[in-house]
Amino acid sequence: MIDSVPIIEANNITKRYGALTAVENLDLKVPSGVCFGLLGPNGAGKTTLVEIIEGIIAPTSGRILYQGKPRTASFFERIGIMFQQTALLSFMSVYETLRTFQSLYPQYVDIEELIQMCSLEEIRKQLNDKISGGQRQRLLLALALINQPALLFLDEPSTGLDPQARRNLWDLVEGVKQQGKTIILTTHYMEEAQQLCDVVAIMDHGRIIAEGPPEELIKQHTQGINIILPADAAGSVSEWPMAEAAAVNNRIIIQVKDMNATIQKLLAAGIDLSRMDVQSPTLETVFLNLTGRQLRD
Repeated sequence: MIDSVPIIEANNITKRYGALTAVENLDLKVPSGVCFGLLGPNGAGKTTLVEIIEGIIAPTSGRILYQGKPRTASFFERIGIMFQQTALLSFMSVYETLRTFQSLYPQYVDIEELIQMCSLEEIRKQLNDKISGGQRQRLLLALALINQPALLFLDEPSTGLDPQARRNLWDLVEGVKQQGKTIILTTHYMEEAQQLCDVVAIMDHGRIIAEGPPEELIKQHTQGINIILPADAAGSVSEWPMAEAAAVNNRIIIQVKDMNATIQKLLAAGIDLSRMDVQSPTLETVFLNLTGRQLRD
């Protein structure tokens, strides 16, 4: 159940580094009990915003509220952070690492419960430098959960994982969601955000340019279903106002709301549909439509 009071509220947040403005006059509310995705191209300001919310850096102006009140020292006991890069002591085992982190907190989850939850049974005695990338991410998730946080930050949790390990991690995050915890997720994988997030906010140039449930953003910022045809099979379709040449593979993409009417129109025009591909729009379509397709370093 989603609480009416946001667990996190950002009011008029600005962060400047000299002449550079990383975040500008930003307002944001994160409902309690949801997985909230923060998306944006490189340099959009999302990492800066998350570090401000986490309390790692201070904003130039504005304030962060936790459960409707200014953050106090106890805030840091109620959050868990899974950083993209975390140094683990190579000479310690997985179990020893969990025990060490557990000792840092006055309240904590039972280690055996975490080992089972995060599928660490088979590697509990292995040294940290002997585990795989997927196993390491599961360990880092367990460490972020060890203090029973109400709010969990996941920073690019599946970066560098193979598809199987990524799906496994998604299943673990879904399990965390079922516990009623609030999750703030940053990711470059739009499929990951669409799969896991109840709400997403897309940032660009230090501002939020779109926010809402993924399915609602898809409805608002796309034209419907994509019909994709090879250019050599499309004929005069490329002259239609709703068609635009894709950047790769010499394809014609037609965004349509009425699939049946468009198919009839294609057939009437004598277009070869044997090589037609049909794709539903995704969150990635929204992201590219709003932030552009140009590569950013």
